[in-house]
Amino acid sequence: MKTHMQPTGKSVAFLPPALRWWPIFLRNLLVWRKLALPSLVGNVAEPLITLVAFGYGLGALIGTVPWGGSGQAVPYLVFLASGSICMSAINAATFEAMFSAFSRMHVQKTWESIMNAPIDLRDVLRAEMLWAAFKALFSATVILVVMAALDISRSPMLLLAWPVLLLAGVVFSSIALIVNALAKGYDFFTYYFTLVLTPMTFLSGVFFPRENLPAWLHMVSECLPLTHVVELVRPLFLGHWPAQPWLHLAVLVVYGWVAWRIALALTRRRFRT
Repeated sequence: MKTHMQPTGKSVAFLPPALRWWPIFLRNLLVWRKLALPSLVGNVAEPLITLVAFGYGLGALIGTVPWGGSGQAVPYLVFLASGSICMSAINAATFEAMFSAFSRMHVQKTWESIMNAPIDLRDVLRAEMLWAAFKALFSATVILVVMAALDISRSPMLLLAWPVLLLAGVVFSSIALIVNALAKGYDFFTYYFTLVLTPMTFLSGVFFPRENLPAWLHMVSECLPLTHVVELVRPLFLGHWPAQPWLHLAVLVVYGWVAWRIALALTRRRFRT
């Protein structure tokens, strides 16, 4: 049972430093396996309910919406589905890297126990980031399967959405770990959801085309990481290649790298105090 809860020195001594996050990732997987069903329902039910309520209900009234610079009309259900899958991925990564990671770091003191083995705080944080990204990809995959079953989109290009959603999980879990390092309690996370994540969701083209935004808000939306995730994933639902894919990928990589460095610095400072 102990090996399921924390890595031992023997389990990591043979690993190269770059892979010492793996036993911690595996530990999280083994613990999560016991709670997989309620966790899956929590991460998947809300975006599916949103998709059904707005996609079929509001979609029947709206019909089609313009998409892209050419103004191509697409069914609102498909438009919303492509945005909802992105929202689901970032929400799953965010919840895991904040609420669950905070419990392991501050409440249960799991991180401190793990670091009794020859494991650095960097390894622990990297494992948390990759674990949250995996949870994001898992949740998104389940929703993609449901969308395919509902015949919303069966484009073979959807396979290319997986690496994008994994990258989105890495980016948003890194951002969430910054908030986790600053939090004194669970209530602190409300600020991030209310002041950052919710406005970002509405400004990034998840629910309606960004072209409808005022010019200054459109410029703001161009700087948001979720916008670049949506701009990469939505064309794949429609069987098209994204416009300027390397630009969107570069923005996400920069966001992820900067957020990771900040999260690592702030977490180290927290453990020193």
